[in-house]
Amino acid sequence: MKLLIIEDDRYLSDTIRETTGNMFDVEQAFDGEEGLFLAQQNIFDIIILDIMMPYMNGYEVLQELRKSGVMTPVVMLTAKDGIDDKIQGFKVGADDYIVKPFHREELLLRLEAVVRRAGGQLEEHTLSFKELKLHLKNKTASIGGEMVQLNGKQFDLLEYLINNKNTILTKEQIFDRIWGFESDTSTTVVEVYASKLRKNLKAFGYDHYIKTFRGLGYMLTDGEENG
Repeated sequence: MKLLIIEDDRYLSDTIRETTGNMFDVEQAFDGEEGLFLAQQNIFDIIILDIMMPYMNGYEVLQELRKSGVMTPVVMLTAKDGIDDKIQGFKVGADDYIVKPFHREELLLRLEAVVRRAGGQLEEHTLSFKELKLHLKNKTASIGGEMVQLNGKQFDLLEYLINNKNTILTKEQIFDRIWGFESDTSTTVVEVYASKLRKNLKAFGYDHYIKTFRGLGYMLTDGEENG
């Protein structure tokens, strides 16, 4: 399924792309005019549309899409949370409305709900590393068919590591990706969850695949040594 992200904040757009990349083929536009052009020229299953953007705002983009007969489901994304803004979005044809900052899980659930209402069907996606499998739809993990007990953030950390296998992820990158740059906690929480994740993987002999780079971050690797 294809998703178009129309968002002028490149960092946020890239974060959404990473979050949704296992569910959709993602394209990005970084201003209203570019987004309108792509949405009119290509077939997408769903669009994430920011409101405050250069050249054309989200309301204007959506209004033009509906006038031109493009009925692709649209989830509007904005820092505004006033009821009048939401009413305006729905009046011009939005299917849902999510306020920044938002949780990863909320975004995925809202996208899934909108796609289903539109008659689409998301496939259940699985990430794999050796015999380890992450089932993304229900957020469960298994190794060799045996369930691995992980809580939400441990699952998210392992998912991020698998998606970036053999690449060093700094603690700051992990923190921004999983907890969000507006979180009130500190990056030390990354060390706490990395330690918990290793403990849960140790029973299966998979803890040593997470390599520590002291003072920097972590990497999931096929190698046998752990720093």
